[in-house]
Amino acid sequence: MSPNPRPFSLADAARVGFQELTASRDALAELLPDLSVGAGELLQAFTLAADPDAALARIRELCERYPALLEGLDAASLGRLCLLVGASPALGDFFTRHPEGLVDLLSGGGALVPAAQAREALQTAVHHPETGETLAGDAGWTALRVAYRQLLASVALFDMERTTEGLAEEAFEHVAGSLSVLAAAAVEASLTVARATLAAGLSGPAVRQGRLDAVRLAIVAMGKCGAEELNVVSDVDVVFIAESADDDALDTDALIRIATRLASETMRGIHDPGIEPPLWQLDANLRPEGRHGALVRTLGSMLAYYDRWAKGWEFQALLKARPLAGDLELGAAFVDGTRELVWASSSREDFVGSVQRMRERVTEHIDDDDLDVQLKLGPGGLRDIEFSAQLLQLVHGQYDDRLHVAGTIPALRALVSGGYVARSDGDRLIADYQFLRVLEHRLQLEGLRRTAIMPLDPEGLRVLARASGLAPTGPELLEAWRRTQREVRELHLKIFYAPLLSAVAALPDEELVLGSDEARARLASIGFRDPDGAMRHLSALMRGTSRRARIHRNLLPVLLQWLADGTDPDYGLLAFRRVSEANTDAPWYLRLLRDGTEAAERLTRVLSSSRFAAELLETIPDAVAWLERDELLRPLGLTTLLEEMRALASRRATIDEAAAALRTVHRREVLRLALGRLTGVITDGDVARGLDSAHTALLDGLLLALGREEAAAGRSPVIAFSLIGMGRYGGGEMGFASDLDVIAVYRPLGEVRAEDASREALRRVTELRRLVSDPRFPVDLDFDLRPEGKNGPLARSLDSSRAYYERWSVTWEAQALLRARPVAGDPELGADFVALADEIRYPAEFREEQVREIRRMKARVEAERLPRGGDRTRHLKLGPGGVSDVEWLVQLLQLRHGAAHPELRTVATLAALHAAAQLGFIEAEDAGHLEESWRYASRVRSALKLWNGRSSDALPTDWSELEGIANVLGLPRGKTSELEERWFAVSRRARAVVERDFFGYSDEPEYRDVP
Repeated sequence: MSPNPRPFSLADAARVGFQELTASRDALAELLPDLSVGAGELLQAFTLAADPDAALARIRELCERYPALLEGLDAASLGRLCLLVGASPALGDFFTRHPEGLVDLLSGGGALVPAAQAREALQTAVHHPETGETLAGDAGWTALRVAYRQLLASVALFDMERTTEGLAEEAFEHVAGSLSVLAAAAVEASLTVARATLAAGLSGPAVRQGRLDAVRLAIVAMGKCGAEELNVVSDVDVVFIAESADDDALDTDALIRIATRLASETMRGIHDPGIEPPLWQLDANLRPEGRHGALVRTLGSMLAYYDRWAKGWEFQALLKARPLAGDLELGAAFVDGTRELVWASSSREDFVGSVQRMRERVTEHIDDDDLDVQLKLGPGGLRDIEFSAQLLQLVHGQYDDRLHVAGTIPALRALVSGGYVARSDGDRLIADYQFLRVLEHRLQLEGLRRTAIMPLDPEGLRVLARASGLAPTGPELLEAWRRTQREVRELHLKIFYAPLLSAVAALPDEELVLGSDEARARLASIGFRDPDGAMRHLSALMRGTSRRARIHRNLLPVLLQWLADGTDPDYGLLAFRRVSEANTDAPWYLRLLRDGTEAAERLTRVLSSSRFAAELLETIPDAVAWLERDELLRPLGLTTLLEEMRALASRRATIDEAAAALRTVHRREVLRLALGRLTGVITDGDVARGLDSAHTALLDGLLLALGREEAAAGRSPVIAFSLIGMGRYGGGEMGFASDLDVIAVYRPLGEVRAEDASREALRRVTELRRLVSDPRFPVDLDFDLRPEGKNGPLARSLDSSRAYYERWSVTWEAQALLRARPVAGDPELGADFVALADEIRYPAEFREEQVREIRRMKARVEAERLPRGGDRTRHLKLGPGGVSDVEWLVQLLQLRHGAAHPELRTVATLAALHAAAQLGFIEAEDAGHLEESWRYASRVRSALKLWNGRSSDALPTDWSELEGIANVLGLPRGKTSELEERWFAVSRRARAVVERDFFGYSDEPEYRDVP
């Protein structure tokens, strides 16, 4: 006889959806005799499984452990089993541990669990079936978790059955509500066990029953549980409030102590490791002061905190608060007591920044690699929808009670009904939210673990597509998700920003038009301090029916968001209006903003983050075009600028025309550097080189123009003239806040009399100062580092300079010459001056009394030049560890050792510091501290200039000023404390080096024998 044919083929296994075809075919054949269904019905049952391989493994294990359990299942019940464990292998594992109740579930089908049923089932589970006593400790926790998962399986099966009917999205609200009901019942049961545990003394000292009975403990839910839209596995955010039912039995201290133990035990019962795995995290970190605050507070303490100290994001968290478990009356009193504060919170001064920080909190610990696959936190994810709905509720809810709802979908419906969101947009956003939440539920149901990471592998997508019923195949599901992401991002912008435009433009084709009061409230909520002014600018940009107005209307929703991300959106919008008006006749401008890849976003960042750049951009509006191409934001080389400026100087008829043209090029290059730095295209080193080239080319061009004017007047040159760069200009280390320090030197030509030569040199200096002055961009030549300082002549001849330095100069003048280099004018004269300077700045011997003089002078500068009444530790230039500290120490090393070591003969501070470290005059670690402080102080000074357009050497104390600096430096919003803390840290380390290596203070104890 031939052997019995196999009941299943590989083709059968493939059609069902198995991946391990041979193994699954054989396993099905082994399973068939243990069941009361036919081969066809068995295959049909597994077609319902999202992951047939996983379902098969769990069902075989059930049959092996409990042979009689599944014997009598009919085809419908077997299908439900495959549906359940195929979508949730973790629930399959649960039933292999606890099979009781499985057959009843499969025969009746899944169902939502009403609140009363959930509460009764879990309370029954944590009481002894015979004595009725509450189970304490581990026995109670285990019974609770088992009973909870049995109810969860019923809800999950209901959800999956609706999925097979194509109703997964429609069922979402009901499922999320039932999960919230289960969570409430679980927390209530855990509190019941916690009371028994404390009474039995199983966790710390026993508490008398009378004292336990006197503790009224309310557990208030926040977040998704509070809104009754909970996930399958999600943190349940709560706060605990306690009151005494008997003041004679419990004073306040005892109340808080016992209530805290009760709260801790309740949390343990839900999420601590145990015989039965934890359910989810019961999270109390949204309580006042977060994890550093008291776990339990009295009602009075809670209300006082929210009234006096709470931040804006804490009111956003309270938006969804509801009594969850314990003393519901006390919980309701807390919720009722905070409602008025919640709906008035958008009027608070810190509301916008606080809410933005709340949004950033949820992503700060997420890996960048995960953001793109995050259903919840990634772009176009659930957080975008929830944040939009909550922010609109808070903005408009202070005027409209219809918005006082907790759930996201009810909130969106209320916003549509109230006229705050267009109906078509609201409906699409609700559909997208349901789509994303179904995906999130299926991902969590699979392993009963918290996750929102979208799989990208083919197998993961295939299983998710089958489990969700949202697409026939994995690739189609991925495309549907990407499409939803894009739509959510578009709608996020549209529903929040576009109605602002309709409020000021009265657009006839818009479905939704906000009133002016609502528009002002919404503008204020995103950071505009002057909503009325913003509405005037928006109206001006969109007025009329021209193509320009239409393009502005299309662009402004996203531009408003980008402006709001900056530090000063009010000024940014004003500057955008001015730049747009200045480019009215430029056909490329709007096309660039509309079609460019980066220009529009970069422009809004620049305008809302830097008054310095915005004001310059208004004078050169066509520079907007540079923002689209990185290469146009990089500095031009010195040679290129010299050629351009010399050509301009030679082609202008008068000296004033030449100077105006040269100043325009100079202003253009400074703007290029500012834009490059603000957009992150160039570094601080690029800025220093670019500024050096721009200043040098300007001075060179002006001197050339003066020479041409002299020649045109028929006068022969009477002097050779050279400008010597000093200070940071001489060192090639300029920032946007640096002074333009120079000295002027000349040499008479031929038989010219000394007084005529001096008169001509003074005329040139005076004329240079006039010509370099730019009414649109102040540039001042500073000659204060010349011999004799402010008391000396503005220009000296080379011979006079030599005589002065050899006979009369003091040590500070030799120190100033350390950074002298020729920058413009007669190159031979410049070289001769440098040769003279080398004799002075690199002396063969630098005596000890000269070292003491340098130290005394430094101490005098610190005593006299630091602003009176200011905090010296915040002074970036003259304060402890500031720029001056580093430069004076390096210059002292150059004065002492420069003659013997050519490596120290450099005008650049950092180059000299590196050379000193290599030569062993300073420890490498100490040199690192000095460099870090010098670079950081220089960056902050430049950032301050870029932010507000003013030069300042002090780190501000005002929060908004610090926020502006941090934004320019590229720090995340709200990191002003990090900005300050880093400065104090780097400057403190640098100052310690300066006190030891410059002033000679010792770190060693003065009296070694004293303990």
